[in-house]
Amino acid sequence: MMRAFSLLGAALVLVASSWSFAAQAGDVAKLDILGFSKDGKVFAFEEYGVQDGSGFPYANRYYIDTATDTFLPKTPVRVRLDDEKASLADAREKVGRDAQGLTGFADAELRTNAGDTVAANPVTELSADKFKVMFNPRPVFPAMDEPITAMLDEIDVPRPDKCPEPEPYKGFRLTIKQGQSADIKTLHEDKTIPASRSCPQGYSIGAVQTFYLSDGKPALAVLIAVRTLGFEGPDYRWLAVTTQQ
Repeated sequence: MMRAFSLLGAALVLVASSWSFAAQAGDVAKLDILGFSKDGKVFAFEEYGVQDGSGFPYANRYYIDTATDTFLPKTPVRVRLDDEKASLADAREKVGRDAQGLTGFADAELRTNAGDTVAANPVTELSADKFKVMFNPRPVFPAMDEPITAMLDEIDVPRPDKCPEPEPYKGFRLTIKQGQSADIKTLHEDKTIPASRSCPQGYSIGAVQTFYLSDGKPALAVLIAVRTLGFEGPDYRWLAVTTQQ
């Protein structure tokens, strides 16, 4: 009987510890790839979750010109409902309604032209290389395209003024190459950290989405998970780097 109580006590301690750990966990935003405009010139995605610390639901939408890798006017569209009784579904419904009104892009068009997820590494994946992915740009077998390799490097940049010392903060460089070519194309390289990225401490390649344009070439979006300094632990948010091959 004493042994049974001991085991029960140990189990209760373990459960309590698990509750404590969960209560102090950071916030990992979920990713919803909305897709492309029918001409492939715009890529859109949504991130959403419940903010650590406040418990408020949020949803953010990003609409990106795939040729210039710049946000469309009036975007990103961000919603946070400062009410603990508000649901995540409420935040997502509002950001979708607001974004469609501001951009003119209906979700139906974007999802119809979703393209293909040709690589995916969730932040929970421990066995994959988070800094490098090699993929066929479309699901055609035998492959009719040369594979593309995307490579991510964390780089040192000046510490953002709002970010506390002495924590290290990082920018990133994203490059790609096709096949065995020695020609490496830089898609993005930070010089400073934009205020919208908060206080980033690390990055990983989370997914790659492609969509073939009318000229037979792909528009490509590399989704990058950004690990930031959160209130209760590390938070993860998303950004995308786009290009037309």
